[in-house]
Amino acid sequence: MRHGRILWIAVLAAALLAGCLGKKKAAPVAGTPAEPDKILFGKATEDIKHGRYTVGRLGLQTLINTYPDSEYLAKAKLGIGDSYYKEGGMAGLKQAIVEYKDFITFFPFLDEAAYAQMQIAMGHYRQMEKPDRDRTEVVQAEAEFQTFLEKYPNSPLTPQAEQHLREVQEVLAEGNFRVAYFYYIRNAYKAAGARLIELTNRYPLYSAADRANWMLGQIYEKGEHNELAAQYYARIVKEYPLSAMVGDAKARLTKFGVPVPQPDPVAVARMQKEEEARNRPNILLRSMGILKTGPDVSLSAHTGAPTMTPASETGDETLSFGGPSTLGMTGGSGAGNSATIETVTTGSGSLAAQPVTNLTDRAPSPSDSNATPPGTGTGTAVGADPSTTQPADTTTPAPPADKTQESTSKKKKGIHKIIPF
Repeated sequence: MRHGRILWIAVLAAALLAGCLGKKKAAPVAGTPAEPDKILFGKATEDIKHGRYTVGRLGLQTLINTYPDSEYLAKAKLGIGDSYYKEGGMAGLKQAIVEYKDFITFFPFLDEAAYAQMQIAMGHYRQMEKPDRDRTEVVQAEAEFQTFLEKYPNSPLTPQAEQHLREVQEVLAEGNFRVAYFYYIRNAYKAAGARLIELTNRYPLYSAADRANWMLGQIYEKGEHNELAAQYYARIVKEYPLSAMVGDAKARLTKFGVPVPQPDPVAVARMQKEEEARNRPNILLRSMGILKTGPDVSLSAHTGAPTMTPASETGDETLSFGGPSTLGMTGGSGAGNSATIETVTTGSGSLAAQPVTNLTDRAPSPSDSNATPPGTGTGTAVGADPSTTQPADTTTPAPPADKTQESTSKKKKGIHKIIPF
């Protein structure tokens, strides 16, 4: 009996010693959410990584609803936005923008808030259309990039946001320039001048800003306001010294007897960097651009500070209706245009906005042969003195010159009532 007890005690001691020295995996404590939410987050992340976006979003949403105190809550909310962004498409990008905005609302002080704001801007950026099409997404992209640069100036994503903002503003400026050129070649200088003034003041980094300034100089020269035209020719020489139009601009200044300004060294350095950094696509890539829905931003600037003032605060909206029309096309509706022509004095470096009233057309004189823009027809005197001009009669419209050119809308029958041409 004694030997039996000793044997049992030895066996029990060996078992206890083996249990103490052996490695045992601790079982998860009931009620602790750390382990299950981590597993759920990892599985959902893998699903999204492999393109199973719907399944991954369901997993992340389950995590948010089941574990509201989880440390993965913010990551799950951001992951839902990323899944929509990666999925792409118009619906996906719009929903991604909503999710990123919700993330900024709930977690405004996290470092990921800057990333979410950047993704909001990129969501609009990816939906941009070409300059001659709907510009809603382009305008929203500009506003979102400006918001990012104002709220998160020290973010590592700041250089990328600045470049994308330059590209967005290139698209906006190109759209304005095309409309202005449409009026310019038809000698509708009032409509063209309003848009060109807005373009040159708001988007100085536009790739064709020198051409826009040249067109403004031609418009003022056509109106026999050489002192105003000289300001735009001088701007070409000073701010765009490597432009192909510098020689013609200097010749105009010499003709007017205005001193030719010296090129700005900062502008020279900027344009030299642009020539080195600009990626000009070849003919094949340009021809394939018709198959692409997005705009071509290869000519956008790569240096220089983009415009940070929102469009609603610049006062340059030439297309907004307001008081009496000063730059609108003649013969239009009674609604006016609140645009202004900017006047300057010779030798001054700044432009002062001055409303222009009752711009009249005149026949070109022989001295205007060199200043006539493309197209034929009469010019428009821009910048006329309001005190010396008579107000236009806006109550009684002038009768048409030719009775055959009157509107035939009353005579249209059948399908012509539906299709007005």
